Amino acid sequence: MKILTVVAHPDDETLGAGGTMARYAAEGHDVMVLIVTDGVGARHDRFEQQRLCAIRACEVLGVTNVSLAGLPDQRLDGMALLDVVAPIEKAVSEFRPDVLLTHYMEDVNQDHRAVFSASMIAARPTPGSSVRRFLCFETASSTEWAPPFPGTTFAPNVFVDISETLETKLAAMSCYGDTFESEIKQYPHPRSLAALDLYARHRGVMNGVHAAEAFMQVRHVVHVDAREELVGL
Repeated sequence: MKILTVVAHPDDETLGAGGTMARYAAEGHDVMVLIVTDGVGARHDRFEQQRLCAIRACEVLGVTNVSLAGLPDQRLDGMALLDVVAPIEKAVSEFRPDVLLTHYMEDVNQDHRAVFSASMIAARPTPGSSVRRFLCFETASSTEWAPPFPGTTFAPNVFVDISETLETKLAAMSCYGDTFESEIKQYPHPRSLAALDLYARHRGVMNGVHAAEAFMQVRHVVHVDAREELVGL
């Protein structure tokens, strides 16, 4: 199985699906991460430092296929949507993932919302598309800060047991402590290591396991062998 995780910024991949990617990579599945923006331009210009931290974090997760498109941080909403679609469409075309993971459509962060919309276009179910499952994850300090109006609340319906990979996720996130402006905050900020541990254990308690990551499934296309399609992600 091939899993493509598409995110707006370096660290989003670890926050949203780090434990899941680590689990599936350890099981021998092919995992790729596409980071759409440089993740720094709105705050500073240390892109190379941010890039190296992202590569190190993904390596901790067991993911060596990492691509950074380098679009401008916090400015995706001012770009033509097709310009955001282009790197995602390229990754989908070349990597041909079975599963695509990305941001929730109502996240507070505008880049997250743009990446969701662009991913929906890049993974549209045209004949010959490789994408069989499309899921959204929650990103700490963005998803839970969305306004509590009907239709905007993250309501997960898919959960991945990350009991064995939670510590790997936290170790990967620790790599972002070395960015120019540390992406790791002090508790009780949602992006503190302690908070990430609590989030995962909360999702685990909801499902009778020690730790889990939560997803909202947008689409699941079942092809010939339904038994294979309905196992795992």
